[in-house]
Amino acid sequence: MKLAEEKILVTGADGFIGSHLVETLIDKGYRVKAFVYYNSFNNWGWIDSFPAEKKSKLEIFSGDIRDPNGVYTAMEDCTVVFHLAALIAIPYSYHSPDSYVDTNVKGTLNIVQAAKRLNIKRVLCTSTSEVYGTARFVPITEEHPKQGQSPYSATKIGADAIADSFFRSFNLPVTIVRPFNTYGPRQSARAIIPTIISQLLNKVTALKLGDVRPTRDLVYVKDTAEAFIRIAECNSLIGQEINIATQTEISIGDLAQMLISKIGSNAVIEEDEVRLRPENSEVFRLLGSAEKLVQHTGWCPSTDLSSGLDETIAWFSDSKNLALYKHDIYNL
Repeated sequence: MKLAEEKILVTGADGFIGSHLVETLIDKGYRVKAFVYYNSFNNWGWIDSFPAEKKSKLEIFSGDIRDPNGVYTAMEDCTVVFHLAALIAIPYSYHSPDSYVDTNVKGTLNIVQAAKRLNIKRVLCTSTSEVYGTARFVPITEEHPKQGQSPYSATKIGADAIADSFFRSFNLPVTIVRPFNTYGPRQSARAIIPTIISQLLNKVTALKLGDVRPTRDLVYVKDTAEAFIRIAECNSLIGQEINIATQTEISIGDLAQMLISKIGSNAVIEEDEVRLRPENSEVFRLLGSAEKLVQHTGWCPSTDLSSGLDETIAWFSDSKNLALYKHDIYNL
């Protein structure tokens, strides 16, 4: 499929990965409608930070992914849908699981129902590496068993199953896209890299973290956005699940030390009990296989971890950006 000939809807366009995907699509000259979460302030999330020239190339739709009528209206004049809208913070899912079911499961159902009615040509539903739970084998392929180790991951497993069922039942052209741990500028404060960087740039002496033993496969956000586009253009991935991963891993402790060194801090790591996940909920190892993605699309990450962290630190070092983060509290 040639995306240049299509009109593209991106849900979750106001968020971290969504805003980078929208920006990449605009830079490639594609027609994009950005689905942002409605609010009375007319706030468009990270899209508000775009230069005026880029914003002028976007069509904005304000709505709520939980509302089937709004979702259908947003999709009526589009032919391709990148569905990224979701609740993603794991700690918040411990005490508000209902909202995760409504947003992640019902929201995905709204997308595929509308896509079926409208004969949408291509639907990409965004999953997460958290659906695999702690690795039973590495690298984790798309055939790895699913393990719902948090209410968040359980709802994403449910959303994936809904999307897959519409491919199997109605031949809806769905692909389930499963990024591993994406990082970069604009990432929310609940993620580990913004947590570390925002504390260090505010010159803390004790860097408060949870468990530093788990490992993660970290993908720079611009590489993730490029992978989404490659997947959408690849018809052989219809009806498939597909990882986006670097096939490398780093522990949270080693990542923290790397950032301490890059920023030139003397901070020491201090375990903060409130940041610890329940033992059976913590995902201790994520190391993904990108073999299927490379085979079908030729994608490979263009930004190594050190360079990606440098770009992320540079973004956070802008005082206007750093001021958006409350480094002194635990962000759910």
